[in-house]
Amino acid sequence: MTFTTSAPASRFAAFASAAVLLTALVGCGSNVKLDEVPVSDRTGSAATGPADGAAGAQSSSNRVAPVVVDERALAEPPASVSRLVYFDYDSFIVRPEFAATLEAHARFLKADPARKVVLQGHTDERGGREYNLALGQKRAEAVRRSLSVLGVSEAQQEAVSFGKEKPAVQGSDEAAHAKNRRVELSYR
Repeated sequence: MTFTTSAPASRFAAFASAAVLLTALVGCGSNVKLDEVPVSDRTGSAATGPADGAAGAQSSSNRVAPVVVDERALAEPPASVSRLVYFDYDSFIVRPEFAATLEAHARFLKADPARKVVLQGHTDERGGREYNLALGQKRAEAVRRSLSVLGVSEAQQEAVSFGKEKPAVQGSDEAAHAKNRRVELSYR
């Protein structure tokens, strides 16, 4: 029998591969019996409690009460949180003081993926109609982006602009202007 130099090398490689595979399979074996599930009685039955009948009363006081969810609370947006985000003059940057407001609305929207919000952008009376419509849209989009960063789905949000067409407060002083530069969150 004559062997060439390549035949012993390929036989050795096949043998080594088989040995590695067999070792891996043996190492993966387990002696845990999957059909035998350990069960322990944690109800506080009479065998572990007092024999005078107090076990029943004691075990019922140790039980956890079920959580009752108020469906009406889930249907309504956060009542204690403002639905308004105000802006500086000629700006569409969300001010840091409204971060907590937007976080509360984001939590509400993420808890109910079927809920939708319309973000209505508004401006004060200064400026032309087209300019104010564009600025109101930029403000609504800024709030939309903030909610998206907080995890709210794009499908749950709609940004629209009313410009200066629907003022919250009538007047031409700075106090009236400040109340009109806003985004209102309106739920559907």
